[in-house]
Amino acid sequence: MSKIITRMGDGSAVEMTDSELMEDLVKGGEDAAERGRIPMLNKEELQYLFDVFKSPYKFVSVEPGNEVIMTYDGAPIKMTRADVHMSRIQALQIYEKMFGADTLELGHIDYSYKQIKPIVGFEQPLVEQTLMVTTAPLIYGAMPNLGLYSQPDGPFPNPSELMPMGKIKEAQESYEAAVEDAVKDIVFVGGEMYESGVDGLILDTVGAAGDADVMASAIATRMLKDKYPDICIEFGMAGEFTLGMHGEMSYEGIRLAGQYAHEQVKVAELAGASLFGSVVNTNTSMSTPWNLARAIVFTKACTDVANIPVHANMGMGVGALTVNDFVPVDVISRCSKAMVELCKLDGL
Repeated sequence: MSKIITRMGDGSAVEMTDSELMEDLVKGGEDAAERGRIPMLNKEELQYLFDVFKSPYKFVSVEPGNEVIMTYDGAPIKMTRADVHMSRIQALQIYEKMFGADTLELGHIDYSYKQIKPIVGFEQPLVEQTLMVTTAPLIYGAMPNLGLYSQPDGPFPNPSELMPMGKIKEAQESYEAAVEDAVKDIVFVGGEMYESGVDGLILDTVGAAGDADVMASAIATRMLKDKYPDICIEFGMAGEFTLGMHGEMSYEGIRLAGQYAHEQVKVAELAGASLFGSVVNTNTSMSTPWNLARAIVFTKACTDVANIPVHANMGMGVGALTVNDFVPVDVISRCSKAMVELCKLDGL
């Protein structure tokens, strides 16, 4: 029986038989369907995925006409991570003029709105200079990062220390205070950047600190959208499931804790977001076929109900891609092709 070479979620190579491949596709899809209480892949979709992994070619692609727009987070930072050192403006010029990027994203190495607020005056000239030498839409990105608002880094008591002591009310109050400060920081930085000429903002890793993190992002998005009706805001999630760290927060009557992508996108819409970045986490102990089938079930449920464009997050450890800084081309091409064509994505 022929062997199919693919990878595990940690990037290591693995060989599978036809039956093992199909078994992982089914089990991965069923895991997502059960968790999210959403439809499983049908026979045609499973066969499509089987054929994608069965392809003998190292690199595969979408059919002509199925190409999508790409947005990015932390592009200059990733160049530095690759040990290629240059200015952020030069990095974005390379992304656009050599890599063919559809959009450009400028961000500071300390990639959080709270940390950028004191230096926003230094970031604004960089925005203006970047706009002078690039053509593609320029987006400014950072994280809400509610973790920075708790002690010892921030002003409020640390909920992670309060909860084990049984001080649930105090922990919730700390989260609520952090939301207020985070909203002020996001709105201030976002407004300054937009007035400096950026075409949009990315709120990156929304929900990293749980439902309070989502709450701050949603409120800030709505405030920015009300002030600047034409602003583009990408609402990019941190994970496939919103943790109830506060547990009782609701936005416009919708409880935030316990949401998967098809529910998270509705909050983003209510807040006024222009784009939604769905996330599905990669399990390193399972195969790429298992992870991809799972990611597609979650993402397809999201695109089926979304009224705004969905740009699925696909990178190191999300969107079925392996947990590597530089994802192997055989994995990224297969996962990107399948996610775009089965989920009818608007972008990646």
